[in-house]
Amino acid sequence: MLPNELFNTLAAQLTQAIPGASGAAKMAQEEIHNNIKVILSSALNKLELVTREEFDAQTEVLHRSREMIEALEKRVSDLEQKDA
Repeated sequence: MLPNELFNTLAAQLTQAIPGASGAAKMAQEEIHNNIKVILSSALNKLELVTREEFDAQTEVLHRSREMIEALEKRVSDLEQKDA
């Protein structure tokens, strides 16, 4: 999931388009800001995004798996050449 700072930044940018004068307008703007954050959070959660750390960990696992497969393929190839 994306950090809270990103939600706050996006929501702030969206609510800047709403003109605010005083008192009630300012409260309405804050309420809209909070609603935008909730909507953004919900929408992004539905995307099932992964963190950078999770992505990097899976990339490393994939890299190690590829190395193991290449080593096993070489070993099989060597054994096949021995038998031939």
